[in-house]
Amino acid sequence: MSGLKKIAILGYEEQKQMLNAGDKDLSIRKQCLLLSIPRAGLYYDKVPENGYNIELMNLIDEEFTRHPYMGVESMTEYLRRDKRKHCGPKRVRRLMRQMGLMAIYPGRDTSIPNQEHKVYPYLLRGVTVDRPNQVWCSDITYIRLNHGFAYLVAIMDWHSRSVLSWRLSNTLDSSFCCEALDEALRLYGAPEIFNSDQGCQFTCEAFISRLKAKQISISMDGRGRAFDNIFIERLWRTVKYQDIYINGYETMQEAQEGLTKYFPYYNRGRRHKSLGHLRPWDVYTGANCGSANFGCC
Repeated sequence: MSGLKKIAILGYEEQKQMLNAGDKDLSIRKQCLLLSIPRAGLYYDKVPENGYNIELMNLIDEEFTRHPYMGVESMTEYLRRDKRKHCGPKRVRRLMRQMGLMAIYPGRDTSIPNQEHKVYPYLLRGVTVDRPNQVWCSDITYIRLNHGFAYLVAIMDWHSRSVLSWRLSNTLDSSFCCEALDEALRLYGAPEIFNSDQGCQFTCEAFISRLKAKQISISMDGRGRAFDNIFIERLWRTVKYQDIYINGYETMQEAQEGLTKYFPYYNRGRRHKSLGHLRPWDVYTGANCGSANFGCC
């Protein structure tokens, strides 16, 4: 693999660390051009959300988990009328974008992908998914904390609903998604198809190059079509109601420790009605499954 290709598969934060302000031959501007990273990001210190916005984000998260069809206008009215919160649609739209939320119906853009990244077609319409490692899927969700928030990414086997890997991050940089993918590929081999949404974390070169290197077919949801990746959307609902909301984690470290305990239970202890009351790990490994067919798109 050439040096440039090796650089291309690194995450944004990793690439930033490669910059050398003391280089006499290459200015920072030229270094950024070579690495294809935005120079403006080098001079921007992220300002944490204030407590009121965190409160709004937590309320949005709970209501969106219950009703994933809610867009900016309906969410704004919910916060104003039902929760007596002072907020306008501009603030709600910004917070929902930051949380990575978009209503399941096609409408105004509330999540903007990187226009320079290639978007791949959705490959699963009409496809029967009847075996492990035929299709993997991935998504990112907002995780509320008592003093802030984090993002959770998971890699799931579509047929068995098994969570193969996951990562927490305090930013939406692509590196934590790449780490989750690397772990799943290392532990479980490669799927035939990998499905995700069109978010920039999944369309960036760092992520796509890993899939291409394993000759995995790439599938992406249509814009505004959360049901294209419905199984992982159901996973988020389960994780939040059975773990996040109940435990009320204070910090990312507490959330990390709690989810480290929860996901083995989800895979190996919790029986799924949609899997004929089998555990996801039993279906993934073929234990006690017989010839049952659980996955159909």
